[in-house]
Amino acid sequence: MLPSTPATATRAFFSFPKVTDPARHRDYNAWHQLDHRPENLALPGVVHGDRWVRTPACERLGSYPDPALAGSQYMAMYWFAEPAADAVAEWTDLGDRAIHQGRRPELAWTERPMTRMFRPVQGHVAPRALVTLAALPFRPHRGVYVEVSRVETSQRPDVADLSRFEHETQVPDLLARDGVAGVWTFRSAPSRSRPDGPVVRIRLTYLEADPVEFARALAADPPAAPPTALAGTATPLFTGPLATITPWEWDWFDEPATATDRVA
Repeated sequence: MLPSTPATATRAFFSFPKVTDPARHRDYNAWHQLDHRPENLALPGVVHGDRWVRTPACERLGSYPDPALAGSQYMAMYWFAEPAADAVAEWTDLGDRAIHQGRRPELAWTERPMTRMFRPVQGHVAPRALVTLAALPFRPHRGVYVEVSRVETSQRPDVADLSRFEHETQVPDLLARDGVAGVWTFRSAPSRSRPDGPVVRIRLTYLEADPVEFARALAADPPAAPPTALAGTATPLFTGPLATITPWEWDWFDEPATATDRVA
């Protein structure tokens, strides 16, 4: 059997963590990058995983209508190989074992207002990126531009019309912009109890441009808005740039030095 890739994976997990103690950001990043993420990536069922930070500069250029997500400073995601049920079960078991091994110190000072499984919908690579769709998430990038929205149910013609407009008009516009490497779209996995219930949608634009500069350019020249007839079909929850995290460079939320500190 051929190995799974992000292009063939049928499940992706997204999480939007919030560090509730301002003094623990470095502790959180050290735990995640040097313990949690490597252990997850070592699982045979995890195809790839990445994480990003919403720095203060990124936050100023975003829109966060959902109160629960507004305070999240990070976003993490993992892609799962087939059979996805086995891969997710192994990944879940690792998280539980880590608790009983005493390796989840962040539980006391983090919250996760959104953690859920999604299904990849469609991926695209910008011609300038010169890689396959399977390689896009592995390609080095400087950040992402993420757009999270919710529709009350997928089972409506206006949702299909909005999605077609996005894929035929907005995504090609993004792919043509300087600094864009590719775009992936996702939808949350439907609930077994309510298959026609609300669905969360995510569009992830991979950037080789500085994410803050890209967000500024996008604000000055936004993609075409959906037709008036589709206004209100999707409710925005979280929109804005996030930066790629470089190990040991975790100073975004450090308190600025006071005059006394500088003299000392």
